[in-house]
Amino acid sequence: MSSHNLIHHDGSALYVSPHEANLGDAIQVRLRIPVELTPTRVAVRVVRDGEPVIHEAVPIDGPVGYGTDQWWSAEIILHNPRTSYRWNIAGGNVGYGWLTAQGWVDHDVSDASDFVVTSHNDIASWARNAVIYQIFPDRFAKSGRDYELPGWAVPKDWSDLPNGSYEHTSQEYFGGDLWGIIDRLDYLQELGVTALYLTPFFPARSVHRYDAASFHQVDPLLGGDDALIALSNAVHARGMKLIGDITLNHSGHHHEWFTGAQVADAPTRDFYTFDESLEHGYEAWFGVKSLPKLNYRSHELQQQLFAGPDSVIRRWLRPPFNLDGWRVDVANMSGRQRDVDLNKLVANLAREAVQAEGGDKILIGEHNHDAGPELDGDGWQGDMNYTAFRNPVVMWLADDEIINQTNPSYQEVPHGIIPRVTAEQMLAVIHSYSSRMPWRSYSASWNLLSSHDSPRFRSLVGGSHDRHVAGAVLMVGLPGTPMIFAGDEIGMQGRWGEDSRTTHPWDDKSEWDETLFDAYAKLHRIRADSHALTHGGIRYIHIESDAVVFIRESDQERLLICVARTAVSEIRINSKKFGIENIELLFGFSADQRDDEFVVSVPTAGGGIWRLR
Repeated sequence: MSSHNLIHHDGSALYVSPHEANLGDAIQVRLRIPVELTPTRVAVRVVRDGEPVIHEAVPIDGPVGYGTDQWWSAEIILHNPRTSYRWNIAGGNVGYGWLTAQGWVDHDVSDASDFVVTSHNDIASWARNAVIYQIFPDRFAKSGRDYELPGWAVPKDWSDLPNGSYEHTSQEYFGGDLWGIIDRLDYLQELGVTALYLTPFFPARSVHRYDAASFHQVDPLLGGDDALIALSNAVHARGMKLIGDITLNHSGHHHEWFTGAQVADAPTRDFYTFDESLEHGYEAWFGVKSLPKLNYRSHELQQQLFAGPDSVIRRWLRPPFNLDGWRVDVANMSGRQRDVDLNKLVANLAREAVQAEGGDKILIGEHNHDAGPELDGDGWQGDMNYTAFRNPVVMWLADDEIINQTNPSYQEVPHGIIPRVTAEQMLAVIHSYSSRMPWRSYSASWNLLSSHDSPRFRSLVGGSHDRHVAGAVLMVGLPGTPMIFAGDEIGMQGRWGEDSRTTHPWDDKSEWDETLFDAYAKLHRIRADSHALTHGGIRYIHIESDAVVFIRESDQERLLICVARTAVSEIRINSKKFGIENIELLFGFSADQRDDEFVVSVPTAGGGIWRLR
């Protein structure tokens, strides 16, 4: 890597202090520059009330260093709730250029990727330390309890596969329930899971339950309110957390609000947008008749969902349910329809409602493309990180058969196609999207390889155990919170959404990749003990087509991580330049120090993690 590409700043506490500040506070920002570049001018350009202001930086003794970098510092004021800034470096061997969150450029660029600090409260500390496990309750575990099935349910045996291509796909009932999850908590703790995220538990007319018929009770098919209370108590007794899932964009057309709204003067009529010129006579999500969109021009809807302790958002965060936060389905579409855009209002109201129940409650949005502009600190605290993690990682690690598909569907792969990319291109995509997010939001977002809406990662890498391990190392190693879709840890497969929603094979371990389970568990233990992984910054120090090496570091710890998608020649890193000495292998690849080089052996796809003492 060139010296210019080693000029570094990120939003972690190593480079920004204090890390939490109030409006009007002074903040110290720090920059490290390789000594051979010898700049004559370093400055920070801050945008204050919409106008750029320049602050000169001064050289300092850095918080970490090995004699190969010069540190610089400047003071900026958190003048606006979202304050953006960038570094200008000139003279010496630098020439002229800017450092933004997207990296070094030798020319003027727009403000879109500026670094950002905010005055809004940070996400709860437990969320930064968490390992999230996503459960689709119908397919995870059965308790053996019998429930009276509604007419819409199509009962299936646990060993059956879903039929993903007929009218009753969403109604195939396998019988998992919340009591069954309680029975499997030992398994989850062995895996290193610290928080459960449940897809919706509200009553509905489908097993995915995004077509809620009410927001005021737990579906009896899942065990009802008593089961959720028992699960919450059991999870919290183990020091774990429980996160719910809600759709603020739409309800189901059997929802009590919508059925009541069929009368013209009904109290809930304006919760929806009725318009006879539309196909179904009302605004529906993507025109799907069963999913009428919620209309946030209704003040009463805002009251019902967000205001007061008995509002939908707040009541589930309080006793007796005590959820620890919400994941919001299609958060990017909520409050948006045609010429109306109230998305920011929805995000703000949801955040206020969640925070009213305590600073330890969290709010994560689902966003499938450019989430950055909507992660400004006073709404969603982070997102499910498809664009700045999952998609580029899949593009880099996908199997050749997937890459070479001539007519794949959108359900099978990101964007309906997966291009073959190098590690440089993967990181370019990650930086392009993550640079649009405040560091606080980027590092609080969920890194996922699969979800209930996507193909299984194991299928996308052609069943490769080693490439699956490489993805898991990236999921734990890059900034963000790892999120595992139930079954990924044992190598379950599925080529598209419904095909991925198979039941967990508890009674047939012949289908398990138990070595992969052990790798996941070990990675989660490493993360649980690592301040660098949960709170540190990141510097990339070696990139080639098939491998990438980076350092995660805080003022307490430094880890070096290498990830490869195939066997490569030995990777050699200048030990003195990056302070690599007294290494301790924590996971994966072997390495040794030869003279002034750190040499990593990469016999296959996978990863390695070392602590630098």
